[in-house]
Formats: sequence, structure tokens, C-alpha cells
Amino acid sequence: MRCDRIWRNARLATLAPGRPGLGEVPDGVVASLDGRITYAGPAADAPGLDATEIIDCEGRWITPGLIDCHNHLVFGGDRAAEFEQRLAGASYEQIARAGGGIVSTMTATRAASEEALVAAALPRLDALIVEGATTVEIKSGYGLSLEAEARQLRAARALGRRREVTIRTTFLGAHALPPEFAGDADGYIDLVCHHMIPAIAAEGLADAVDAFCEGIGFSNAQTRRVFEAARANGLPVKLHAEQLSNLHGAALAAEFGALSADHLEYLDEGGVAAMARAGTVATLLPGAFYFVRETRLPPIELLRRHGVPIALATDCNPGTSPLTSLLLTTNMAATLFRLTVDECVAGVTREAARALGLQDETGTLEAGKRCDLAIWDIERPAELVYRMGFNPLHARVWGGR
Repeated sequence: MRCDRIWRNARLATLAPGRPGLGEVPDGVVASLDGRITYAGPAADAPGLDATEIIDCEGRWITPGLIDCHNHLVFGGDRAAEFEQRLAGASYEQIARAGGGIVSTMTATRAASEEALVAAALPRLDALIVEGATTVEIKSGYGLSLEAEARQLRAARALGRRREVTIRTTFLGAHALPPEFAGDADGYIDLVCHHMIPAIAAEGLADAVDAFCEGIGFSNAQTRRVFEAARANGLPVKLHAEQLSNLHGAALAAEFGALSADHLEYLDEGGVAAMARAGTVATLLPGAFYFVRETRLPPIELLRRHGVPIALATDCNPGTSPLTSLLLTTNMAATLFRLTVDECVAGVTREAARALGLQDETGTLEAGKRCDLAIWDIERPAELVYRMGFNPLHARVWGGR
């Protein structure tokens, strides 16, 4: 079999469906051709491989490249002052209702040029890449006008031209109510549905549409309108749901076949069952849980019992999760939510790919998928979850390079 590169003498965590655990292979080989995996499995079963380059991994572990399936990487300014307010006792909701929160970031984002947004986001993206991230989703949601939302999405797309990483963009115009629509949430949703979504879709700036279904965000009925507009414009949906209360957003997301419902601290069993039926991924965001000092845990056992796939993500954003480490995210998920090592590693690879609708493209080591790899100086996969503030990445491979 002809290939351009072979990684040999490696231990693999293939994450392939149907294999126990992480699909471990103790003496494995990965081969690629033109950026695609042609073989990933035991060395003893490998076909005759003829490669231009052979890399000896010297017993290191190879996993799929990591995937951050929920973040808000592109924004202007910061919210360190709000962090101090929370330390003094103010709640996230109190800060938002006083004009802080998302709206304060909106002001800074609207004032920033596309190039300024790119320059500010690059160090955050680099922090993810240096830990093995090969695919990153980036949401808008801090412009809250068509011009500013489009600028955010263009900046996100530009990041993918500056770095060797796959960028997926999500339009989150229904993130908060901009000041010019104060007291008129339905009027703003009219703008999102009738003008913003069609324009964003026509320009090809978004791969999905998201919304914030919450008491300080938008109602279930308003979110439904956003989803209907997304469907009319051929875009899949995702949802910030059940973070601070239960508005049954997850069940609504499932009704529309959403790729994922995210946060989910207040999710009930009816919502879990609806997600299971629809194949909607539960994306958990332990960074936000930690940062805002939440106390209500997502219903992990219900998700397991109903077989809902669990993804993990940084939720990198300036107000509630200024986190740019997927490795620390897995440690938080294990420590705070009691996820297993296998669930954590799958959550930032296979299930994160599923949460982006990319399960046929990446997230596992299988023939035909993109050759996106993370090669680790570790003795066992548990080290990826166990350590804090330590990066054992030896090499990152994106599209076979």
C-alpha cells in the first residue's frame, strides 16, 4: 500500500467505535496518504506499506488530534473587572442585568477591526494548538448586529488561514439583547431571523447556528424561531441550554435534530431522553462551571443511562470561562463531574467531532479520516486527564503534516 508517511512503534488510542475502552493498540502503526489515514491498527496486521517518510514514535501514544467543540475565541476587550465583582459576591446574572456580561464585550467587539480581532484571538488559538488541538469551533455572539457578527465570523475564518488548524464557525446572534433593542427581544429576534441568518448563510460565514435559551437570554419560543430560520437557510443548530435554569431548551434542540446542547446543569430526564432519541450530543463545559462557582452538577448518570454522547469543550470566553486548555478541561470534568478517563479523552476527540457534525471526518484513528494526530510523551492515557498545568505533547499532525 502506497502512503506518504508512517508513524510506527506507537501505542494507539484509536477511539474507534466498537472497540473496548479507548480502542487501545499496544504496538500500532498509522499510515497516511494525501492527508488521510490509510491504516491505523496493530503493526502485525498492517498491509505492506511503502512510505516516503517513516517516523519512529519510540513507544509514545497517539490519539486523534484534540477538538474544542464550543468556544467564543474571537472577541474584543476582557472582563477581568467582572471577575473581581464576582469575587466580591456579585452573581453572573446581577452583572449581566447591570449592563456587564455579554453586552460589555459587545461594546469592545463592535469597536475592534477584523485585524484587531484576529490579532487578539491568535494567542488564545495558539494555546489550544500547542496542546494538540487540530479542530476548533468558534462562535460569534459579541457583535449583536449584522455587520459586527459578520466581522467576528470573518475573523474566525481568517484564523484558519493563519494557522494549520480546522476552524468551524457558528453564528450566535441570539446571544444577548443589544442595547438598541432594550425591551424589544421579539424585535431583535425578527432581525436575527429575517436579516442576519439569511445574510450570514448567503455569504457562507457559518457552519451552524446557536442561541442562548435562558432567562437572561431568549425564551423557548424565541429560540424556536431562530431554529426555524436556521433550518430555512440550510444550517444545523446547536444550543446553550439549561445552564442557569430549565427552560426545556435541550428538548427543543433535540426536536430540531441539534448537533449538540451545551452546559446542561439544569437538564431534566425528559430533556435527556429527547436528546438520546435525536442523537444530540451533550457538550459539558466544566470551565464555566468552575469559574462562576456553580453548584448544580449536570445530570451525568442520566446522560450515561440514556446513552447520550458526552463531549467536553473549553467554552473559552472573556466572562465565564477564560480557559484555553483542553487538557485542563478534561481534568476539571473528571474532578468536578466525575467523568472517567475514557469519557474525558473521548469527550475532546470522538464525541467533540460528533458535536460539530464531523464524526465522519475526524475524531478517531480510522482509515479514510483526516490524518489529525496528537503524539504524547505519556505512559498511559490517564496522564492526559490527571496532570494540571503540564503539557506532554510531543508532536501534532494536521492533515498528515
